Parts: sequence; structure tokens; C-alpha cells
Amino acid sequence: MSLCIERGDITKYDVDAIVNAANSSLLGGGGVDGAIHRAAGHELLEECMTLGGCDTGDAKITKGYRLKARHVIHTVGPVYYSSRKEECRLLLRSCYEKSLELAVANKCRSVAFPLISAGVYGYPKEEALSVAVETIQEHGGELDVTIVLFDTEAYRIAQERFGSFVRESTFR
Repeated sequence: MSLCIERGDITKYDVDAIVNAANSSLLGGGGVDGAIHRAAGHELLEECMTLGGCDTGDAKITKGYRLKARHVIHTVGPVYYSSRKEECRLLLRSCYEKSLELAVANKCRSVAFPLISAGVYGYPKEEALSVAVETIQEHGGELDVTIVLFDTEAYRIAQERFGSFVRESTFR
């Protein structure tokens, strides 16, 4: 397994699967979810409408349509509540685990993740990065995994805390 962290636009990555930090309806939204839906085209929405949504901590897979990626793995991260920190952490870990399982089951070799739940869902970026790196290292198997950060603050934190994994974006 290889793991790297880059700053970039996940919709531009030429990988077997990109992961979408989706809402439970899977019908698009803001942030990375909206960007992926716009880049993939209306066919993605049409397929998502057949999936019946997705529970927090779970994941579902679709085709990539107009994206360079062959697949989109949709996962629903937890809304962060500091009073339920451990529950949120377990649900966030599950997002990465379920997404990696789907990637392997669908014969993917390369996967690009956003930083799940660290936007409007309020998960602290440093903690979200720690969960992502730890879970990917434990469950990544033979996959080539990239964590793609759009947010400048998250990228700065990654450089400080996980510098050995950080590299310049190649927009693969």
C-alpha cells in the first residue's frame, strides 16, 4: 500500500475510484459532494436516485460517468459533536473502512479520498486527518491511496503532522 496527501481538486484525479463525502440522500449537496456531482454529470444523480440513500458510516458505489475516475464511492460521515466524540470517531473510521472494502471488492487499485466530515459537518481537521491516516494505514491493503485536500488549513496541518506523506499535487 502507498499513501500520500496532496492539495488539489479530487474531481480531476485519474484513479480507479474517488470517494465522495456525501449526505445521506446521495443526491448531491455542497462542498466536495456538489463538485463531484457537477463534474460527473446528471447520470451520477440518476444512478444515486436508485440507491435509496446511505447511512452514516456506510458507503455505496456508482460509476464515475464524466469523471476520470471509473467509480465514485459515496460515504456519509458523521456530523461532529464533541459530546459524542468517540461515537463520531468510530463512524468516521467506518467511512474509510467501508470505502476501502468497496474499492477492493470492485477491483480498484487506486483511490482518492477527500477529508471526510471536516467541512460543514464540523469535524476538527487535525482529528479528521489522524483518523484518515490511521484507518487507511490499517485497512488500505495493496491499494494506492491519496488523500486530496482542497482546504488550505487542512493542507497546512497535514504538512505539520504528516509531512512524510505530503507531496506536491500531480492532478493525476
